[in-house]
Amino acid sequence: MVGATRVRAAGRTVAIVDCRPYGGTCALRGCDPKKMMISGASAVDHARRMRGKGVAGETRIEWPELVDFKRSFTGPIPEKHEHLYQGKGIETLHGVARFTGRNSLEINGEALEFGHVLIAAGAEPVKLGLPGEEHLATNEDFLELDPLPRRIVLVGGGYIAAEFSHLAARSGAEVTVLQRGNRMLTQFDPDLVGWLMQSFQRIGVNVRLNTAVEAIEATGDGYRVLARSDNGPETFDADLVVHAGGRRPALEDLDLDAAGIQHEKGKLRLNEFLQSVSNPAVYAAGDAAQVGPPLTPVSSHDAKVVAANLLHGNAERPNYKGVPSVAFTIPPIAAVGVTEQQAKEQGLQYRKQQQNAPDWFTARAAAEPSYGFKVLVDEKTDLVLGAHLVGPHVDEAINIFALAIRHGLTAADLKSTMFAYPTGASDIGYML
Repeated sequence: MVGATRVRAAGRTVAIVDCRPYGGTCALRGCDPKKMMISGASAVDHARRMRGKGVAGETRIEWPELVDFKRSFTGPIPEKHEHLYQGKGIETLHGVARFTGRNSLEINGEALEFGHVLIAAGAEPVKLGLPGEEHLATNEDFLELDPLPRRIVLVGGGYIAAEFSHLAARSGAEVTVLQRGNRMLTQFDPDLVGWLMQSFQRIGVNVRLNTAVEAIEATGDGYRVLARSDNGPETFDADLVVHAGGRRPALEDLDLDAAGIQHEKGKLRLNEFLQSVSNPAVYAAGDAAQVGPPLTPVSSHDAKVVAANLLHGNAERPNYKGVPSVAFTIPPIAAVGVTEQQAKEQGLQYRKQQQNAPDWFTARAAAEPSYGFKVLVDEKTDLVLGAHLVGPHVDEAINIFALAIRHGLTAADLKSTMFAYPTGASDIGYML
């Protein structure tokens, strides 16, 4: 949206093509609706943790009402977005776009010529190549479930598996996660993930590591997942099997070759300005570009960079320094900057503050035993190199570390800052 409105405001003719309702993945099928539903699970979980500490009574999730709450947000978005675009003089087109030449597209059989095009097609579930793969529900299917199935198996161990398992288990489902690797959430520090796994255990999520799914079969009343672990063949029965094995750029239907757009192994070949190396009329942003981390703020950042380059010539390069990432488990886990392993591989000289801190006030006040941190600081410059947090409020506190990394604030700068107390951010000085 940001890129399109900026280019249009500069007097260019702009059209947006989408084969799905306007609004994009984050607002309609990803971050926002997921967070709205997790807010319900968080409220219930907090009440349960406070039972016997001044809070009485049973709390539970009414799944259909939670889904309706989510739809109260997502429902109006497509119409609002389309009206916004049209109000700014941006043409809105519906359909699947396919390149027919270096400067031409076809949309539902109609030809469209362009001077420049931005590929911002988002991502889709990767093909797992499993027999019975057609039985897998997507993350979008999960967010529309009504009612919630009793037995759920998630195939994969990343963000989707971690977040959805917490939501489903706290809503009353029996949840199993099948992860072929030796740990979940490989994008995060292993020590912090280890502390977080206690919360999976507390809510009864059955996490099976080193377990590779080999096939999915439909049964009379559900599905059977065939897998192989260190113990040999295993089977898991489920009412729903969810694809949580990762996502890839949704480029397959575009016919990139027709436009002379070079790509390799599902990745566009781009220069430092997010422009195709083989067709200068083509730019890409976000998940389609695969240059920065696959996160919503990165997509918006890329769009601003491309808009500037379209209007003023190639001069802007994306800057992904200090981009924070959060998995909205309960409690959340967050990270920004380098991991300890990356710091070692890069030969960085750093000091480390690390603590599993369930007795700190922030953890005690929330009755949440999973709370800890690992912070890396450059020995010579005192600059923050990386911060890794798990526990209450870390989805907000991580932004302070991101600010420090992106804008060159030192550990001393952060320690001298007077944060509101008691808040999650007021712990930052003690983490350094």
